[in-house]
Formats: sequence, C-alpha cells, structure tokens
Amino acid sequence: MEALAAPVLLLSAPRTSTAELIARAAAWRGYDVTERATGVAGRTVHWYGGPRAAARHAGPLGIGLLEPHDDWLTHVPRPLLRRSVRLTTLGEARKLRERVFVKPPSAKIDLLPAAVHEDGTSLPAGLDGSTPVLVSGVVEFAAEYRLFVLDGEAVTGSRYAVHGRLDPAPLDAGSRAFARTVLDATAAGLPGAVCLDIGRLGDGDWAVVEANMAWFAHCYAAEPDRVLDTVLRAAGPIAAVADRDRPYLSGSAARPEQVQDA
Repeated sequence: MEALAAPVLLLSAPRTSTAELIARAAAWRGYDVTERATGVAGRTVHWYGGPRAAARHAGPLGIGLLEPHDDWLTHVPRPLLRRSVRLTTLGEARKLRERVFVKPPSAKIDLLPAAVHEDGTSLPAGLDGSTPVLVSGVVEFAAEYRLFVLDGEAVTGSRYAVHGRLDPAPLDAGSRAFARTVLDATAAGLPGAVCLDIGRLGDGDWAVVEANMAWFAHCYAAEPDRVLDTVLRAAGPIAAVADRDRPYLSGSAARPEQVQDA
C-alpha cells in the first residue's frame, strides 16, 4: 500500500524569525517544510508568509487563506476601542483637517505606512484615492500584545512593544483578561483562526488595536507550537475550510450575515 505524502508547510523567502520557529515545530510534526512551490501540487499544503506570494500560490495549490474583514475594527464596541474608527478611502482621508491615525485595513496593502497625520494633506499623493484606509482617533499605547486565536480562544500570545518600541515578553494577567473580554464580544465576527492585537493605554485602561491574518504575523515570545496550530488552520486546504469560515476566505465577497440568510 502506497504511503501518503507528508503535508507541506510552504514558506515565503527569505524566512523570518517566526518562519524559522514554526518551521521547526512543523518539521517535528512530520511536515515537509519548503520555500519551493514546485512539486507540491496535489498535496496538503499550508502557507506562512507574505500576502503577495500567498495570493500567487493559493489558487494553484488549493490553499484557503482566512483573514478578518476590512471593516471588523469599525464594529468593535466603542468601550473596547477607546477611540473612533471608520473605514473610508484615501481620497476622503486626504480631505480631513484634524489629527488622525491612518492605516491600511490589512497587511495586503503595504504601500501606505500606518502613521499619525496632523491632517489629511500629508497623506501620500501617489496612491489611488479609492484605496481603502482605516481612520481613527489618536491614542497612545503604553504596551501592546498579540494573541493567536483558535475558535474564539487565545491559545498563545506575547507582549510585543512598550511605548512603541519592540519589547517581547510573555502575556500577563491583564492582557489575558482583556483578550477574553474582547473575544467574548467579537469572536463571532472573526475567522476561526486569527491574530488579535490589544494594548494597554497610558491611563491603565485597555483597548483593541487590530485583527490580522495569522499566516502573516510575527509570534514574538508566543509559543511556536501553538502559533503553528493557528497558522495551519488559517492557511490550509480550501476544501477543509469549515462553512462558518468560508466568508473569511481571501477574496470572498460574502459576509457572515449573508451566509446566514442564504
């Protein structure tokens, strides 16, 4: 009887520190870890790496890429945000005449750095005005934390910054408690495998930072094996994606409420 081929973890090159960590965890589980897409068609393939390469490989290799909707942050209850947030276009943001924080809604748009702007006149002029952006009030985070989430549960995580400077450390009791509060309120509107960033403000209160694709997120001091669990679910065979997660497939036009009404 012919042995089944080992599953594949396909990485983009060059490898990041996170890619190295989860590659070791995957190899220990018996995965073939490679940066070459040739020769893996027809096998069970998972992905970790950048969105451009992901988009190139997903169709031919049958990979389903889960990602939060661009407007997810705008639906988070205001007490968990501690600021105003809206999804608009770069053209509209250029008209603003107040101090705002502007960022792309996801890492797929990498030509616009996330930054505070004194007003919209300082936004890049060379980008298409229809480019989607998130515009929010300005808050300062004393510390920021990343959670890797599976089915509404934070399975691992890490502090990653203190006063805007890289400073990885294990999660503390406060970050775990606030993450639980956020997930209780918002997990129904997120993919089953996702990355959630939260932060502690200067006044000691907490706020949601953003949600991102787990398959393109640094793990910092999080447990690599549990990060791998999240990545495998977030970027694996499209045929294995649960019905509940299909609205979150990259490129999907469906929304959760539309699926429920169908």
